[in-house]
Amino acid sequence: MTMAGQGSDVLPASRDVAIAAARASSDKQADSIVILDVHELIVITDYFVICSAGTQRQVKTVIESIEDQVRDRLGVRPVRREGEAGAGWWLLDYVDVVVHVFGTEERSYYDLERLWRDAPRLGWEDGSAAASAG
Repeated sequence: MTMAGQGSDVLPASRDVAIAAARASSDKQADSIVILDVHELIVITDYFVICSAGTQRQVKTVIESIEDQVRDRLGVRPVRREGEAGAGWWLLDYVDVVVHVFGTEERSYYDLERLWRDAPRLGWEDGSAAASAG
């Protein structure tokens, strides 16, 4: 079995990217962090990481933390970054993982958890990677 980091062309598992993104957002006190396992529901990605922040400054800090930690820990950069100053919704696209960082109001408005309510949630807070109903 080839492990990420042993070869320059080996990518880390999408689960590892999702968990690293969730932990990085937690480090910057993002709110209501969830990982949705959507791989059986859609073909374009495996996981959505969703979180929110109370201010635009905190949103920016969370985005930067996610990019830095995923790059430093796993050697992966997003292929796309969407959002702009003053936007209430930023997106980091890691292909198999899509990270959504919302302002509080925008998160409530778009309500991705309701839209993807059939997706199991991936546990990440205690080091566990077990999916849980939720």
